[in-house]
Amino acid sequence: MTSFAKEPLQILAPNPSPLTGPGTTTFLLGNAHVAVIDPGPDDPAHIEAVARAGRDRIGHILITHAHRDHSAGAARLSRLTGAPILAFGDALAGQSPLMVRLAQDGLAGGEGLDHDFAPDQHLRDGQVIATPDWSLTALHTPGHAAGHLSFQWGDRVFCGDLVMGWSSTLISPPDGDLGDYFRSLERLTALSPRVLLPTHGPAITTPQARIDELAHHRRQRTAQILAALRATPDSAAGLARRIYAVPEPVLPIATRNVLSHLIALAQIGAIDFTGVLSIETVFSIP
Repeated sequence: MTSFAKEPLQILAPNPSPLTGPGTTTFLLGNAHVAVIDPGPDDPAHIEAVARAGRDRIGHILITHAHRDHSAGAARLSRLTGAPILAFGDALAGQSPLMVRLAQDGLAGGEGLDHDFAPDQHLRDGQVIATPDWSLTALHTPGHAAGHLSFQWGDRVFCGDLVMGWSSTLISPPDGDLGDYFRSLERLTALSPRVLLPTHGPAITTPQARIDELAHHRRQRTAQILAALRATPDSAAGLARRIYAVPEPVLPIATRNVLSHLIALAQIGAIDFTGVLSIETVFSIP
């Protein structure tokens, strides 16, 4: 009998892309009592492979956040195994009052949101899920998504899309929030994990160095945006074209990231804008 109680089994979904890297990694943790973390997209062959690997012992399906590349396969896996689905909430759970208001004002978003997702059980920040095989602590770590959870397992953390080794994560308001992202990075730092296990890409064995690198990258991006606005007022779309050296198909992703910086800067009064906030809203230095 194959055991993966000490090391989680990893099954890679066939969904590589500019946002998912090599694809979604589905983790199976435990032996007699198996937890599945992020079943991935609703790909029948992938979900059936996960169910087979669980050997009829899957008792928990844990979701880091309700994006289709993480959560869409959960319902199919639950039907195959009878296991409940646990998550922070649905695709909109956890949004701050500001992001709710921006969405109500018409700020478009929703890239990849799994609007059909409905967990069987909602997890609280700090809630412990335990079996004789393993114990996980749910940590609310918003930033990439408002309802994003990480799962602490001893000195390791399953960190979803909060920290990835191959790329920085997309922060796309109103679903993502740059201020929350920095606070979540600080929370990971306080935990001092030995290893981070992201859902896309390989394990991160030098967590603090990677966290510092990502935070520095975001601060540099903020500095670039402010320098560009000092030269001339511009929109998120215009700024992305000016400061990102990326292929045209990737510019919409860059634009959403720029917008997250602009909203954070506007919150602290560093920049101004008039009218309803959108991708085309023009921002300026006061």
